Amino acid sequence: MAGRHELSDAEWALLAPLMPADPHKGKKWADHRKVINGILFRARTGDLPERYSPWETVAGRHSRWSIDGTWQRIADRLRIDAATGEELIVGIDSTTMRARQHAA
Repeated sequence: MAGRHELSDAEWALLAPLMPADPHKGKKWADHRKVINGILFRARTGDLPERYSPWETVAGRHSRWSIDGTWQRIADRLRIDAATGEELIVGIDSTTMRARQHAA
């Protein structure tokens, strides 16, 4: 069961097929659902609790997915109500992420 303001099981079922596969070499990706919840939480509040993964993981994944088009597909899919299949009128991606002072 999803926490307040986190992806529901129905929403995750819509997004799961859009997720990139683990790389053939290197480390396995952190849990996509947790990272998406972190991206959305950060966009809403400007903060990122530790339960969503390290901030480097969340910021890096958001950046990578913004470049390769994955985030646009996620945003488009989240505009569809998971329960009814009807399109929602919402905007979820006009985010501004401020870098921490040590990011430079």
